[in-house]
Amino acid sequence: SLQLPGGQDLPLPPVILGELRKDPQNPTVCFYGHVDVQPAKKEDGWQTNPYTLTEINGNLYGRGATDNKGPVLAWINAVETFKALKLAMPVNFKFVIEGMEEAGSLGLEKLLEEEKQGFFSDVDYIVISDNLWLSNKKPALTYGSRGNACFCVEVN
Repeated sequence: SLQLPGGQDLPLPPVILGELRKDPQNPTVCFYGHVDVQPAKKEDGWQTNPYTLTEINGNLYGRGATDNKGPVLAWINAVETFKALKLAMPVNFKFVIEGMEEAGSLGLEKLLEEEKQGFFSDVDYIVISDNLWLSNKKPALTYGSRGNACFCVEVN
């Protein structure tokens, strides 16, 4: 919980932990994302209600569609696609989806500490899908975060 200046305790939203498959032959990849958003008003330049996902000419507009609800949903859709096509999944999937990233991930550090010998004990890799777009047509591909990891990605 978060203690407000007046002393009131405010409960934090839960962090969703999920996993799919536990094949010891495969590496375990943990995908991180968040579903909370920064405040927005129509006066900020929105042509539609920012909190109602709206389709206009094949494009989706809504607060958090790219930061970070869309990327979270993309990983879930990838799992659904593997299952629908009856393809073997090459990794074990774990998901961490939180609702306090925009406020500094309150409570996440405590959860990580509490679960390091449990939920996170078999994680081999972490993918942070919280990202940005460089322009309307060019997403960013972040390959390192705060100096923690670097690797090469080749897209054919």
